[in-house]
Amino acid sequence: MTDPVDLEASAQLVELAAGRLSVEALMEATLARVAARNGACNAVVSPRDPEEVMAEARAADRAETRGPLHGLPVAIKDLADAKGLPTSHGSPVFAGQIAQGDSLHVARMRAAGAIIIGKTNTPEFGLGSHTYNPVHGATGNAYDPSVSCGGSSGGAAVALAHGMVSLADGSDMMGSLRNPAGWNNVYGMRPSWGRVPSEPGDELYLHRLATNGPMARSPRDMALFMSVIEGPGLQPEGWPFEPTLLPQGQIGAARLGWLGDWDGAFAFEPGILDLCRGAADVFGDLGCTIEDLAAPMPREVIWDAWVTLRNFSNAAGKKPLLENPKTRDQLKPEAVWEIERGLGLSAMDLQAASAGRSAWFKRAMALFDEYDALLLPSAQVWPFALDMPWPKAIAGQEMDTYHRWMEVVICASILGLPAACVPAGFGDNGLPMGLQIIGAPGRDQQVLELAEAYHRA
Repeated sequence: MTDPVDLEASAQLVELAAGRLSVEALMEATLARVAARNGACNAVVSPRDPEEVMAEARAADRAETRGPLHGLPVAIKDLADAKGLPTSHGSPVFAGQIAQGDSLHVARMRAAGAIIIGKTNTPEFGLGSHTYNPVHGATGNAYDPSVSCGGSSGGAAVALAHGMVSLADGSDMMGSLRNPAGWNNVYGMRPSWGRVPSEPGDELYLHRLATNGPMARSPRDMALFMSVIEGPGLQPEGWPFEPTLLPQGQIGAARLGWLGDWDGAFAFEPGILDLCRGAADVFGDLGCTIEDLAAPMPREVIWDAWVTLRNFSNAAGKKPLLENPKTRDQLKPEAVWEIERGLGLSAMDLQAASAGRSAWFKRAMALFDEYDALLLPSAQVWPFALDMPWPKAIAGQEMDTYHRWMEVVICASILGLPAACVPAGFGDNGLPMGLQIIGAPGRDQQVLELAEAYHRA
């Protein structure tokens, strides 16, 4: 008999609705899986008391269905607040801080019936695509715990891959939903910017880079989860989206553009491009047209704009931590680098970055006039040793920053485009890789349909 934790979330819900599975039994199996596997990988951190969680599961069995996630075990990325649990951000600055309320998307998950069992590990402040921090330690890959699981939603991806949660939330500024999904053979999706609203902070206009989003073991599960966490928030432009529907894999004769290595600009470790191009060819078998595209514009235009805007955003949010002598020495070097560069920017630096982003937006919209989606690998390197902070070079090309090795993801991030990562398969090293499916603004449903068609193939 299949262990219920190995079922997709949608299948778990079917079993629960039919009475063939109880929430109590699902939770008991989930906690058993966490006990059996989490020690080796360190994906779930700050776990709730098992008796408390089991009591909540039994109460869910007695109660009327609360919503579309009723009874499903989840864990929250440790950058978001879940009332009563620590929110460390992976930093000693915030270690032990107990959340007094839920972040917006977490509140929506609870209202839909999900049961929170703990938090999932993340890099310090979510900086970098490698999940390690001085509070909870490192999280190992689901297929080899001696190598990186990616990040910053690394704990979420590993927990999903091991069946320790039914669904997982994540966030994505640079590639934090896509890289760990690819490296752990699950699905992750960065939604169009604004579909899943951010917390209403002091500033609502300038810092539009990061977004929360879903991770799951199938595109339909991602869509189910998206339908729960999306919706209007405090946004200047309102909520100009159609609600997410469960995808049926209806893609017609879609035209897809393969961007590969951006005409040789992006360095890749051996095997990645061939594996991902082979995964892209699945769409050809489904009746789509796939065309190899030349680099749409010089990569440095996008990169320079991205680094400036990211520095600006990090400085705006973390300046007090740098200026406070009690917290400065507790920041990792990459955080200090981001903040100090951001504080040194001029108004004209930001204007130039906005112009670079605008130039890429214009070119990208022209591409979407011709193509339904763009395809790229989800990472430029295979999962690397757990004790390596970040790759210093790829195929002989030096990486000049701690995140340059993830440059392949920023063409979507900087424009707030919907981008799903689907499993591309495994390399000769036995490790997974992912394929990005990037759509035009607001066309999240089309991206989900492509992902579902790929999943069914």
